Amino acid sequence: MSEPQARNQNNGPMEEFVTVIIAGQLFGLPISRVQDVFMLKDMTEVPLAIPEIAGVLNLRGRIVTAIDMRERLGLPPRAEGETAMSVGIEMDRESFGLVIDRIGDVLHLPVNEFDENPVNLDPRWRKVTQAIFMLDNQLLVLLDVDRVLELGDREVAA
Repeated sequence: MSEPQARNQNNGPMEEFVTVIIAGQLFGLPISRVQDVFMLKDMTEVPLAIPEIAGVLNLRGRIVTAIDMRERLGLPPRAEGETAMSVGIEMDRESFGLVIDRIGDVLHLPVNEFDENPVNLDPRWRKVTQAIFMLDNQLLVLLDVDRVLELGDREVAA
């Protein structure tokens, strides 16, 4: 896959996004929300948790709740033995890891070229997406981190 490229760089306001690949689709996370990127190791399943909760892990002394982004976005599960990474996010003093397939590049994107979600965007994606951006060679779906972490009124049973 070739490097993603923003179409027209201009002098308007810019925003930085970390790109991630989930099931072959390119997504963007605001760089201001990304704390770290790490490999998933020693994750513990949480009994009776909703399907989006992949488990919990200890990352440098912090308990991190891992959110399976494939499950969250309604995408097919990862193949057995396929490696995964996680993007560390913090919200309300809680640590989360968004489980992704691969990390990509950091892109500087012109805000005035963001497009609204198309009407035919899957409703599960529309709930967690702030906008889309057309790159030279593919579509970048810009995620709204706060909405990604809203798992509805379902709670994790601990």
